[in-house]
Parts: sequence; C-alpha cells; structure tokens
Amino acid sequence: MKDRRSAIKTILAGAASLTTMSMAQNTLAGSNLKLAKLKGNINHSVCRWCFNNLSLDELCKVANEIGLKAIDLVGPKDWNILKKYNLDSSMCNGAEISLTEGWNTISYHETLIRNYSEMIPLVAKAGYKNLICFSGNRRGMDDETGLKNCITGLKKILSLAEKHGVVLVMELLNSKVDHKDYQCDHTAWGAELAKVLASENFKLLFDIYHMQVNEGNVIQNIRDYHQYIAHYHTAGVPGRHEIDDTQELYYPAIIRAIKDTGFNGYIAQEFIPAHKDNMESLRKAIQICDI
Repeated sequence: MKDRRSAIKTILAGAASLTTMSMAQNTLAGSNLKLAKLKGNINHSVCRWCFNNLSLDELCKVANEIGLKAIDLVGPKDWNILKKYNLDSSMCNGAEISLTEGWNTISYHETLIRNYSEMIPLVAKAGYKNLICFSGNRRGMDDETGLKNCITGLKKILSLAEKHGVVLVMELLNSKVDHKDYQCDHTAWGAELAKVLASENFKLLFDIYHMQVNEGNVIQNIRDYHQYIAHYHTAGVPGRHEIDDTQELYYPAIIRAIKDTGFNGYIAQEFIPAHKDNMESLRKAIQICDI
C-alpha cells in the first residue's frame, strides 16, 4: 500500500494546516457527527488512508459515533486498536508487495506466496475475512499472459485461503488516470480470473470511482458481475473527492443496485476530502449511501 500512502501524503500536505487537531477534538467531543439511526441495509466502512490526519484511535471513535462497522486497509499491527472499538477490519492488507508488483508477474510469485501464506492464518485468527491483492502493472504484458500468470500464482495459495475461510480480493483500479499500466483495470478481466479460479475464496474489489473512470456503465457491470464481487469502494468522479452532488455519479442509485444483487458485504468510503471539515464529508457520504 506504499502507493496509497505516498499519494495521500502529497494530496493532504496542503490541507495539514486546516486546524486538523481542532477538527479532531470537535469530532471526538461529539459535535454534529451523529446520524439518525442507520437503516441497517448497508454495512458501512471507511478506508484508513483517506483520513490520515487523524490517529487510528481518533478515526475509530468517529466511526463509532457515525455508526460505521469497520475500517478498511488496516494491517495486523493495528488490529488491536480496531478490536478496542469493536470495529471489523473489513479489508485487511499487509501481504502485498505493492500495487504495481503483483500476481501477473512470475518473478514476484515466490515473495507473494510467502507473504500471503504467512498472512492468511493471521487474518483468520483475528476473525477477519477479506485480504487484498493486486494484479500489478502490465509492463508490456498482454492481458492473456497476465491472466495466466495470476492463475498460476494464486492457485498456489487458494487452498490455504479456503482452509482458513479467508477471501483473497483483487482490486479493480483505473489505468487511465491514477494507476497507469495496471492490468486488472476492467471488470470483465477480473471476472474472467475469478471464473477460472472457480473458488469462493477469490473475489474482486469493485472500486466504483476507478471503474467509472476506466469503463463506465457502473450499475450494469455491477449487475452482470456481482457474483464475483466481495467488496466496494466509493469516491466522486472526477477528482476522487466527496460523493455529493458536485460530481457525476448518483450514489443512491448505485448503492440500491448493489443491495438489489443481494450483496451483504462492506461498502467503504475511499474519497479524498476536499472540504475543510472532512469528518462532516464522511458523515454526509454515509447518509448518501444509507439507502
């Protein structure tokens, strides 16, 4: 997850002066973040890296106030903090090499197999389920070769994932704007990988922002490929900011479409707040998605 951390440090550098601590203090004092009781139709989560202006303890307190059930992209060293606040680690990380160095490249398989073989039992022991993985960049590789290489490598750890009840979840990312050259950049490619692996312990992370940028037709693709999707991320298009009416996607319809497929996993907010009060942005995002 080095790429995410580097990106957020750069993006939020200019925002660091926006009275971060006072916002955190107001939040933790229970200002206006509490919602009316959530409807219970959606399991809400938030991605840790988007709110690095708060400590994890502070973000957990905010999550409890708002009514979130989990935090995404938290590794083993911080799981004890989540447990203190009765929050799930809805998408575990820490086994991957990076977003660009993934399962599509044979030379990374030895390291990845070792990493995931160590991490899978830890995820299960902690009582969690989802563990993120990445295709990696093409580097001139065609889609068929990348697919075959992913199949070869992932097959070597799938039996371990099945034994422990852990789901390996490959994220769909756009290769047009944010992650140039990333291979798993279309839902159909990821779904084909899932079809061939034919295991309930390999699924996709459908990032709504990324797939709108790369292929569009978000709701239809969700309907067509939902059986291969274990998790969703949100963000506004363009810009990856708030999911309100400043951007082009209508999230209530998207979330209804997800619910209509029978999905009962997590939907995690992964937008980069553009507004000064980023906790208010998170609160509003949960309201928008709580259909």
